[in-house]
Amino acid sequence: MQDKELYQHLLGLKSPWFVSQVALDVDRQQIDVHVEHPPGTKFCCPECDAKLACYDHAPQRSWRHLDSCQFKTILHAAVPRVNCPQHGVKQADVSWAEKGSRFTILFERLAIDVLLATQTVTGAMQILRTNWDQTWNVIQRAVARGKLRKQAQPKPRIGIDEKAFAKGHNYITLLYDLDASTVEAIADGHDTESGIACLSQLSDEQIASVEAIAMDMCQAYVHAAQQTIPLAEAKIVHDRFHVMQLATKAVDQVRKGEHRQLQQADDHRLAKTKYVWLKSQENLTEKQQSQLDQAFTLQLETGKAWAYKEMLRDLWEHADASSAPTYFKDWYRRVIHTKLAPMKKVARTIKERLANVVSYCTHGITNAVAEGINSKIMAIKRRVGGYRNRENFKTAIFFHCGGLNLYP
Repeated sequence: MQDKELYQHLLGLKSPWFVSQVALDVDRQQIDVHVEHPPGTKFCCPECDAKLACYDHAPQRSWRHLDSCQFKTILHAAVPRVNCPQHGVKQADVSWAEKGSRFTILFERLAIDVLLATQTVTGAMQILRTNWDQTWNVIQRAVARGKLRKQAQPKPRIGIDEKAFAKGHNYITLLYDLDASTVEAIADGHDTESGIACLSQLSDEQIASVEAIAMDMCQAYVHAAQQTIPLAEAKIVHDRFHVMQLATKAVDQVRKGEHRQLQQADDHRLAKTKYVWLKSQENLTEKQQSQLDQAFTLQLETGKAWAYKEMLRDLWEHADASSAPTYFKDWYRRVIHTKLAPMKKVARTIKERLANVVSYCTHGITNAVAEGINSKIMAIKRRVGGYRNRENFKTAIFFHCGGLNLYP
């Protein structure tokens, strides 16, 4: 088989295009494949598909193709233009590449796979032998392509959360599809306007399809949901992990205060016990369980706070949202009559939004999916050493976590 015929098959070229020349440059480690079409060939207008005679040719262009025997393979062609009576002079489409791309479709698909695997532009560059601008352009084109293709499917269960873009008070708001485990929308900031901006990116039909929305106890996102989603008050579910995080922090505050008091009497029994009180009972080691038992024997305030924290976990074990408030009222009465100020503060906070805490019993959703995606985003961010450009950060999130159809 001759070189021309071989590359005709390798490139997947179809009539009227054919390989006119194949040149090997050993010094540059490159194979140049020149493609032409027969005289008199007609081409379609890219706007209306009208078949027209060739008007002229654009200057010769080059496209990077899959490597041949470790040699860079470059396809060259002068793309014909047609003079459409309706749309004027237009450049015809070619079968091997998308409009505006400097890569063939096959190479671009490979580049996307490499980028998804390496999760870094610099890592993909080394494998693909491309520069940074070329590689990043593949990501941008893939995300733009994926967004255009994405269908507005119903979103019955969604979540909203914030993510730090950089150090300081520099955040973005992300909207998640909890069933598909994807990022659906991104907005700058983490206030009410940001939440509205995210939710407004859903279609009217998608907003109407929302049955439940998970979030932390941030009032900004509560207000955003109330202003955007019909009957939002019955659909908001405050993330139970966030609520338990508040309770765990309260236990730690009690420990710190009690530890300071004990130290004044030269009592160090709470020293180096921080992680005992942060854990749930089933996760304690034998040594930690012994320390816990000792705290209860001595009737330490930290032990009491920890016990109330563990009791609070049972709030989400109720079968329905009608029995859970009864349990909470009993727990609240016990806590509010103690001297545990941090725990009392948590109890009052939960009481204010109790309906949206126990709504978990009805909807059964948490922001665990969001936290998992956030961990993935953080891992990608660490690999590249952070993003200085906010828009690039958003593009990377959609590329890796958007659930988009990225391929050309």
